[in-house]
Amino acid sequence: MPALPASSTTRQGALAEDRALAYLQRQGLVPVERNYRCKGGEIDLIMRAADDTLVFVEVRKRGGRGFGGAAASITLTKQRRVLRAASHYLATLDRLPPCRVDVVALDPGRLEWLRNAFDLGVLDSEGGGEGRAS
Repeated sequence: MPALPASSTTRQGALAEDRALAYLQRQGLVPVERNYRCKGGEIDLIMRAADDTLVFVEVRKRGGRGFGGAAASITLTKQRRVLRAASHYLATLDRLPPCRVDVVALDPGRLEWLRNAFDLGVLDSEGGGEGRAS
């Protein structure tokens, strides 16, 4: 296992991603890439489902359930960053597979996997996507 990042927040984020990755693998998803970054966006995990769907995963962790918990902490700005990175990643592929964006929300004592958490088509309405993903 690689060395953990230095800062406490970064370390906690990496541990949350490890936990989400292990959970998704137990559910049959296969890791493709981790911490994909491009100008204007990032994706915590990119996975492939058994049906060949490419799954972009945002991992959110909260220490308490106040303010709606981990899932509710994903702002529209964060969604746009994930979607921009997904669009960038898809542009590198020769063949565009079916794809979706999932969220793994980690709250104290609870892991929740939200499939199709937000729509890849949001980018089209803002002029930031190519409209190739659905």
